Amino acid sequence: MTTAGEPAAGSSGAPGIDAASRATLLDSLHDSAVRDLAWLLLSADLLRPQPPLGVLANPFETQHEARATVDWLRALDAAPEPLHHDLAATRTTRLGRYAERLLGWFLQHGPAARLVAAGVPLRRAGVTLGECDFLVQTQRGARLHWELAVKCYLHAGEEREQSFAPLSGQSSAQLSSQLSTPPSAPPSAPPSKPSPTPSPAQLSHYVGPNLKDRFDLKLAHLLNHQLPLSAREEFASVGYAGPWTPQMFIKGWLFYRRGETPLEPAELNPAHARGWWVTRSDWPAFVAAGTEKWRTLPRLEWLAPRRHAPHEAQAAGLIFADAPTLAVQTSHQPGPAMVAAFAEDSAGNLIERSRGFIVPDEWPEQAQNYARQ
Repeated sequence: MTTAGEPAAGSSGAPGIDAASRATLLDSLHDSAVRDLAWLLLSADLLRPQPPLGVLANPFETQHEARATVDWLRALDAAPEPLHHDLAATRTTRLGRYAERLLGWFLQHGPAARLVAAGVPLRRAGVTLGECDFLVQTQRGARLHWELAVKCYLHAGEEREQSFAPLSGQSSAQLSSQLSTPPSAPPSAPPSKPSPTPSPAQLSHYVGPNLKDRFDLKLAHLLNHQLPLSAREEFASVGYAGPWTPQMFIKGWLFYRRGETPLEPAELNPAHARGWWVTRSDWPAFVAAGTEKWRTLPRLEWLAPRRHAPHEAQAAGLIFADAPTLAVQTSHQPGPAMVAAFAEDSAGNLIERSRGFIVPDEWPEQAQNYARQ
């Protein structure tokens, strides 16, 4: 058994905190920014380690630090004004920049590793070679160079006939399970031909919703350019004596076409956060006669699952819609739209039960072409 001062055991999420404890903590937090920070620290990495250079960053060295961070997050949730003030001073519409601000706040004020510097540019002859996201020193003295990436990629699966079980008459737990896992045939369904074994997926099959980013390209850039920055000769002149150990902090969500179960690339962490995607034409069959409340999620709400107290939702002017209305709303967008399904708990809070993308009907073919480039 690991004691408080010993290294925390590796896990699919933050070390020293099991999946059930992470879920319980997230459910207990109310402030959206604090929930996003907790999710950033505690959620499962998208990737497995990619040796030799692609070492995964851990926000905690020990179980003691992990438990202290849980207590710190709860205290911050009770009085989040300093965090709000810091975020308001550097408003952004970019998800990555928002995540950087959250992680930087933790490194400055949290009970674990400490921030040495952030956004350190590396130049040669006046030309910027790159920028190190974070230089960090742990409580045990390790000096780390962290590169942060928060990504939402859709798996560009092969097009095939889709079938959806209706979502009505289900509990929120059943709804969450159905929306995030492939459907199974009804018990009375007649035998069918065995499906062909799916081809192994590649990271190139995971594409950004706007088809301007791909997981394989992002990982290659991290391994070949970003992570080696702190080992370059030019880094000695920036004033932060090394050596620095490079690590990657990779969080996010991967979305799979509803009804498809691709074999996942070996690089992926099997515990990664998952969602679904459907085309606009498939949307009516997907939601069937469900009674869920839906909302389009703006980009800065793509981190933690959302939770809205009744008075907060009203004060923020949040608009919830039924499935047909949401279809009309998203049809006016030129590209994919991230949406979330909400269910009401016993206290009247609206709790996110599932998230995914509604994509234009032509998007799957475009995505497959982009994945093959």
